[in-house]
Amino acid sequence: MNKDRSELYRCGILTISDKGSRGERQDTSGPQLQDQLRSAGQYTISRYAIVADDPASITTTLKTWCDKEDLDLILTTGGTGVSPSDQTPETTLPLLDKVIPGISEMMRMASFQKTPNAILSRGVAGIRQDCLIINLPGSERGARENLETILAGLAHAIYKIKGGSKDCGS
Repeated sequence: MNKDRSELYRCGILTISDKGSRGERQDTSGPQLQDQLRSAGQYTISRYAIVADDPASITTTLKTWCDKEDLDLILTTGGTGVSPSDQTPETTLPLLDKVIPGISEMMRMASFQKTPNAILSRGVAGIRQDCLIINLPGSERGARENLETILAGLAHAIYKIKGGSKDCGS
């Protein structure tokens, strides 16, 4: 599928949080990411969900959104740290056909300029079929700052993943 660059890309925001999934904590990072994508003008939010930090729930949602609902971009928020319950990268990685290390490397480098704790972030980014999946931190601030770091390149990345033929330097 070769999507025209003028089309809106269909996105999903998946918040991964045990407390959020039980209604014990309000999700602020998911809505923040939705606002950022809408403001960028090239994205429409097609799916939003909150799931527990559980590999089965994460896997089911990512597979459904990529394989059956044909989303172009999925941003996950949460589960990228070093707490015992944080399992997002380990769950995402086996689902990817290709890893794009530059995305997560850039987010960590930019975050490290603001906090030394960025070295603990373990999020991954890559492609499943023709969907770009990116793991972001769970805090509203961390998610916002990380998306700001990579947002300028996302539309072109999705365009190329979808088979776009225009050169990267164009």
